[in-house]
Amino acid sequence: MTANVQRTFVLCLLVLLMAGTRINHFAPIPDASWAVFFIGGFYLRGWTRWAFPLLMALAVAIDWAVISGQGQNFWGHYCVSSGYWALVPAYFAMWAGGMLLRRWYKGASWRALGLFAATLVVAVAVCHLFAQGGFYWTSSVVAEPTFAGWAKNYGDWLLPYLRTAVIYTGAAALVQVAVEAFGRQSASGRIAH
Repeated sequence: MTANVQRTFVLCLLVLLMAGTRINHFAPIPDASWAVFFIGGFYLRGWTRWAFPLLMALAVAIDWAVISGQGQNFWGHYCVSSGYWALVPAYFAMWAGGMLLRRWYKGASWRALGLFAATLVVAVAVCHLFAQGGFYWTSSVVAEPTFAGWAKNYGDWLLPYLRTAVIYTGAAALVQVAVEAFGRQSASGRIAH
């Protein structure tokens, strides 16, 4: 399988994962968007110029379809404010975390696990800073924004978002380890014959 075929396959999986989970942010199956961008940065680093905007447009299109489908005005919805555009740098923080991890990644190891954990935590913290900050400081929902109120809101939501990102990216990491192990096993089987 060529690198472009592999990337296309990964991109298709990421599109399906985002489409399947973003339709209801608070459903029993949590929204995988943050993880989609992290995983995309890891696997699609060479396609960043067009894959990131494509996934970003998909996220906005899904939001628009869901909100409009409920008979509501997109720009009048609770979750949409002028800070909605902060999702671009927020999601790019996740993408950049994935790209950074890929740059350092040399194969499954304890070191790689530590790098994965560190880059994911930092990427989620920065993503949350933009996403939550954009909403908190620009939304008319927050009547009197204060630094203390922002800090409390940031802290209240950081761990739930981190947990969701860990679930999805952890599953992707397990698939990566399994594929690497299968590849090593196949290579050693070919050498033995």
